[in-house]
Amino acid sequence: MARPRLIALLLALGTLVVFLPVGGFGFVNYDDPDYVSENNFVKNGLTGTDILWAFTGFHVSNWHPVTWLSHMADCTLFGPNPGALHFVNVLFHAVNAALLFGLLLRLTGNTWPAAFIAALFAWHPLHIESVAWISERKDVLSTFFALLALLSYARFVKANRRRSFWYALVFFALGLLAKPMLVTLPLVLLLLDYWPLGRMRNAGCGMRNFQWLLVEKIPFFLLSAAVCVITCLAQRGAMVALAKVPLALRLENSVAAYIGYLAKIFWPANLALFYPWAGFTFWEPAAAAVALAAITLVCWRARREFPYLLMGWLWYLGTLVPVIGVVQVGEQAMADRYSYFPAIGIFILVTFGVRDLASRFRPVKLVSVSAAILVLAGCVLATENQLRYWRTDETLFAHAVTVTRDNEIAHLNLGVVYEKQGRAAEAMREYRLALKINPQRAHTHNNIADLLDSSGHPDEALAEYQTALRLDPDALPAHLNLGNLLVELGRHSEAAEQFELAAKIDPANARPHLEMGKALLKQGRDAEAVGEFHTARQLNPDDYQILANLARVLAADENEGVRDGPAAREFARRANDLTGGEQPLVLDVLGMAWAENGDFTNAIACAQKVLDLATAAQVTNTGPLETRLELYKKHQPWRESFRATNSPAMP
Repeated sequence: MARPRLIALLLALGTLVVFLPVGGFGFVNYDDPDYVSENNFVKNGLTGTDILWAFTGFHVSNWHPVTWLSHMADCTLFGPNPGALHFVNVLFHAVNAALLFGLLLRLTGNTWPAAFIAALFAWHPLHIESVAWISERKDVLSTFFALLALLSYARFVKANRRRSFWYALVFFALGLLAKPMLVTLPLVLLLLDYWPLGRMRNAGCGMRNFQWLLVEKIPFFLLSAAVCVITCLAQRGAMVALAKVPLALRLENSVAAYIGYLAKIFWPANLALFYPWAGFTFWEPAAAAVALAAITLVCWRARREFPYLLMGWLWYLGTLVPVIGVVQVGEQAMADRYSYFPAIGIFILVTFGVRDLASRFRPVKLVSVSAAILVLAGCVLATENQLRYWRTDETLFAHAVTVTRDNEIAHLNLGVVYEKQGRAAEAMREYRLALKINPQRAHTHNNIADLLDSSGHPDEALAEYQTALRLDPDALPAHLNLGNLLVELGRHSEAAEQFELAAKIDPANARPHLEMGKALLKQGRDAEAVGEFHTARQLNPDDYQILANLARVLAADENEGVRDGPAAREFARRANDLTGGEQPLVLDVLGMAWAENGDFTNAIACAQKVLDLATAAQVTNTGPLETRLELYKKHQPWRESFRATNSPAMP
């Protein structure tokens, strides 16, 4: 028993070492903002309100409360620290490798084939996406519970422990709550009954025995059915209509994807975060369908002598069904993450096939050990190489552009990366390339408009925003950005219309009220602005920008009916806590609030820290800050009007 435990430990430790670099990676600007970095429910940690949201919300068209709870637990323990969140993903993956080894060892009694399959699973580059992407916690977490369910089921069968059956059901339920893709796990249980458990042959009753095994799985099938219904409700908005992607094209893509995943399992080259849809010639899906049928026929005909062939192949085919694209959710043609659990079937098929081949032919036996070592070494090297691309958004999306064709999503996200870096010309180039591939995406027009506006071309920006809203009248960012542009142009009533439309589109979103409040300030309508800021704060009480804007008005406004020093101080202190005391705008507002409350010692300290940060950032236009500091030293609150810009004191 000591040797299997040692092997499991070495597998887990080896996996931690292979994926060690991800501890230094940050968030990916694709899904990670929705899942963690800009999700206040998650960043708040495990609170009663947020736990309720996890079970009742359909955020990003998904229902996976256990995954949300795991992210919340991370934030409770480590804060929104991407390195820590990455490490938890790696830890789950390492444990999954050890669990898979234990499962296969319990099922087959074959130590080295089980160890090889677990190592392939752990170190295969196709699984990088599930491990190195914080948003894909649901893959490693759901597989963790799936493997525990399979282990419990194996114990139920082998040791005849009824309690283990119910443990398996509980673990299956938790896995479904982590990722609904596990709805096909009851079929995997039936495959285990076929091989290696051999339960379909034990009773010698043929179909009657199979029917009993089906009846036994009814609780599992009922859970799957319930989660399917909930998932369909959650993903209604994300499901692609048949009018947009016809059923015939979906079927063509599905058979091509089955072969595509299979090809990447054997030769993991040109891996990308996003694979765009591509048109097919007639022969491509036809050839893929023939290949699938041929492999299925071979496995079926060999089922008596080599039952693991059929079991492994059906594991692969069946567990991919929920994500193969017949019911299309999202825009990807396929995704590496979808192969995380299904690939185990192929690993089983190939490993036990080679083992039996080696037992029959001595030359194969002689080279099989060396070949296994070379395969695992190749996987480790390929994984280390592919991990480099996950280090930054720029390397990730630039690589996707390089290894795929007409990848609109990769160009669009690469443009966002360049825009954040201040590389406007390169960002515009990527947006134009994305627009050339798909002129009908509102998001691309919105991003182009942002760049045009910031570069001093408001009329062209206005036209692009209008195009974005014509393509998607519910495009929230376009409404907000168009509203801000109209404010700049002095068209306040039209701007208000845009903010009001944005608030109707997403009543739970605080941003429309924040932007409306800032616009009202510029019109001198301070009391109304404060009302909008309060509404925004109620919707999102932990947004430091909302708190800082509200505190600034309450601390510095000249209108006695608006000014409220104690409230300003509390809001500014909360905003400062949320930003870790290093955000110049918030520190500046906190200084105003201290001064309004007569605490000039703290006001001076805040203003001095802002100046220190400005010096460190090599900001030269600090005149207003220096003036403010002198006023605080003279025990004079800051009363200078800020309506014209309502902007930070430093960039």
